[in-house]
Amino acid sequence: MGKLNNGLFGGFSGRVGNLVGYILHGKPVVRVIGHSTKALTPARKANCEKMTVVNEFLRAHLNFIRTGFRLITAGTDRNFYNEAVSYNKKYALQGTYPNITMDYPKALVSMGSLLPAGKTEIFKHEHGIEFKWEVPADLLWEHRNDRAMLLIHFPEAKVSTAVMSGSRRHEGGEVVAIDPSLAGSRIEAYISFVNEDGTEISDSIHAGSLNLPEQKNQQIPEPEKREDQVLRQKPRPSQVSAPQKPIPQYKSIQWTSSQFKASATIYNYSIFSPPS
Repeated sequence: MGKLNNGLFGGFSGRVGNLVGYILHGKPVVRVIGHSTKALTPARKANCEKMTVVNEFLRAHLNFIRTGFRLITAGTDRNFYNEAVSYNKKYALQGTYPNITMDYPKALVSMGSLLPAGKTEIFKHEHGIEFKWEVPADLLWEHRNDRAMLLIHFPEAKVSTAVMSGSRRHEGGEVVAIDPSLAGSRIEAYISFVNEDGTEISDSIHAGSLNLPEQKNQQIPEPEKREDQVLRQKPRPSQVSAPQKPIPQYKSIQWTSSQFKASATIYNYSIFSPPS
C-alpha cells in the first residue's frame, strides 16, 4: 500500500499496483515493476550474465565500494553502487557468454582524483598478506600522510577483507591479517589512497594476485628424440610406374592323324611364341 506524503499531488511512497514510489537522494522517484514474457535473446542472456558476475564481485566488499565511489557520485543523482557496476561491467569483464568472468587487474573498487599508488606488490606473511608500494623520491609533502585503503578479495569463497584507513603513503607498506583458513585460496588485492580529511580518494590499483589456479590445457612439450630412437623409414617407392614385363603369347593348333577318317584322334598343341 502506498502512502501520500504531501497530499494528493505531493507524491507517494510504497507500492500502488505496479508502481513503486520512494525517495532517492532527497528526490521523489516512481518506477514501474514488471516482467517480460519474451524469450531472452543471446544479447540479453549475455547482459544478465555480466550483471551476475559484477554483482557477485562487488557485493563481497560493499563497504569498501561505498567509500570508494562515494565522492565521485556526491551531489548527483547517481548511486555509488550503480556507478561501480557501470564501470566494472564495461571495462573489467572478459570472455563471451556463457563463459564471462572478471578481469581482476582491470577492476576498480574506488574512483577519484587523488594521486594513485605506483608500483605495488603483495607477499605472503606469517600474519597475513603484506602490501608493499613504491614511495617516489619526489613525493609531494601534501601526499605523504595519505592513508592506504587495502582490499583482499577471495574469489572462490566470495568474501573480502579490507583495511579502510591503513598506513601512511610514505611508510610504503602494511601487513593485513586474514582468516588463516583462506591463506591457500586465490587472492586478488587492491590498494587506494584517501587524504587525511577524507575529501579526496584515488583510483584503485590492482596490487597483485596469489594462489592462482594452474592453467588448464597447457601444451606439454614433446620429449627430445635421441639419434638411436629415431626410426628409419623405408624409402617410398618411386611414383614413376615400372616398365611392364612382356606377356608371353601362345598359339593353339589342332592336328588329326587322318584327314579322311572322322573317328581319328585329334591332337591339341600349344606353340609358345616369345615376345619380340
